[in-house]
Amino acid sequence: MSVHVQPYAEPFHGGSGDIGVLLCHGFTGSPASMRPWAGFLAERGLRVVAPRLPGHGTSWQYLNRTGWQDWYACVERELIKLSEVCEMVVVGGQSMGACLALRLAQVHPSRISGIMLVNPALRSRDPRLLALPVLRRFVASVPAIGHDINKPGMHEGAYDRTPLAALYSLTRLWRIVAADLPKVTHPLLLFRSLQDHVLDGSSVRLLRRRVGSREIEEHALADSYHVATLDYDAPTIFAESFAFVKRLGEKAMQTLA
Repeated sequence: MSVHVQPYAEPFHGGSGDIGVLLCHGFTGSPASMRPWAGFLAERGLRVVAPRLPGHGTSWQYLNRTGWQDWYACVERELIKLSEVCEMVVVGGQSMGACLALRLAQVHPSRISGIMLVNPALRSRDPRLLALPVLRRFVASVPAIGHDINKPGMHEGAYDRTPLAALYSLTRLWRIVAADLPKVTHPLLLFRSLQDHVLDGSSVRLLRRRVGSREIEEHALADSYHVATLDYDAPTIFAESFAFVKRLGEKAMQTLA
């Protein structure tokens, strides 16, 4: 079936360096939320890919026909391709994209040298989710909490409706990734917004408690909401992530020397 992809949702491919970076966008969002970050890293000599996840950048109805296995398969393909042409690969993502990045590290630990997470989504205390297994069978969508950005004029390309079948699938992914967090032992760079109207703080608490990584660098973002890669603290995310990747590259070179 032919699906119309919005112009802002085209995937990003840039750079040609020996170090690869895979960036994953969030649920109901699009590569628009990753593009400034991806461009910043590509301009500094990294090979960067930010794919459009299936069902995203089209319509919420089409997203409802997809599930976490489709989204994961997309980023897995990109990881494998990057790892075949790069000496090392770092994966990153925002919200659901961060969850997908963690899953990649759990399934393909040897292909990944580090992980960068922006407001990772791993769980939610929202009581409405308790009704989701039944509600999704009768209600296709509900109003969305999209574009949670403090900075005026920014747009992530998210839907104005949240498709419930797809959301239910996302909660299944949360459970799988949360259970396997001890398997994640890679160096970890974490950014968390102090004001987030999409997620409560339970995901970050869960991550800190269960992740197997011993090298964790955390940055609190005081002036950004959930979609921090498009918000006031974006320059901090960009600069610190480049420094993180650079350190990993230097460490890898020392190991080979």
